[in-house]
Amino acid sequence: MPMPIPIRGIVTPLLTPLRPSGAPDEEALERLINHVIRGGVSGIFLLGTTGEGPALSTRVQQDVIRLAAKHTEGRVPLLAGIADTSFDEAVALARFAAAAGLDAVVTTGPLYFAVSPADLADYVAKLARESPIPVFLYNIPGCSHVRFPVDVVARCAEMANVLGFKDSSGEIHYLHKVRTALAGRPDFSLLIGPEELMGEAVLFGAHGGVNGGSNLFPELYVAMYEAAVRADTVEMGRLQSKILALSEAVYEPTYLPGIKCAAAALGLCDEVFAAPYTPVGEPRRRAIAGFLESCTI
Repeated sequence: MPMPIPIRGIVTPLLTPLRPSGAPDEEALERLINHVIRGGVSGIFLLGTTGEGPALSTRVQQDVIRLAAKHTEGRVPLLAGIADTSFDEAVALARFAAAAGLDAVVTTGPLYFAVSPADLADYVAKLARESPIPVFLYNIPGCSHVRFPVDVVARCAEMANVLGFKDSSGEIHYLHKVRTALAGRPDFSLLIGPEELMGEAVLFGAHGGVNGGSNLFPELYVAMYEAAVRADTVEMGRLQSKILALSEAVYEPTYLPGIKCAAAALGLCDEVFAAPYTPVGEPRRRAIAGFLESCTI
């Protein structure tokens, strides 16, 4: 399926099912892809934070891209994170993703090094020229330690081959400033990461969410997106209570171990991680399983 411009709806930041050897679990990856597509999502984002992308070797990243393209079969657009400390490695992964048939790549900017706004914009411009497929920006300063200033986002939006922006800062006022700066670019995708804020963001003009919980219950997040598009605030309130309950029960105190534990309890994949993460302890595993058994999502 060609990627719509802008992309709207829920894009699942896919978990990366792994085997104890560290290789991708192809059977679980296929099961997870089918699960979220059946749930109505509009796209899949590989190798992001939820997908443990920066923790995986280049070989495993390439295998995930290749296998996901194989099992998605063009049913929804596929995007892949290319975060790396090396610009050349990021470009190489972008080229691999293009050759595998992916629709776009996603950059956090340069990892590790502090960069000025001018250097960040220049990095994006250079990457956009080198990438054979479109580039999305990914603002997640809590992990990347790189923040996209509003004026840099607006500048990048004017660059050829840069088609969208995902904000995972958790700062709704910052997202509103970005939305205002992009008011003349309705074709430029504006997406939000934190699912607790997704309904509000869409209600005020964002195009959708890249929400980790859609690995577990894609229908819930699709329903929230659709309610926000309709401006059905009563339904939004009902769904928000479910999203907040899931967030509290599964993601706290640490998001990734919790969501992969929940995915394992639902039979979607095993609870295997790339370093530095490890499985949750037994008390938390029982608590998550109990929530999943009792919830009405």
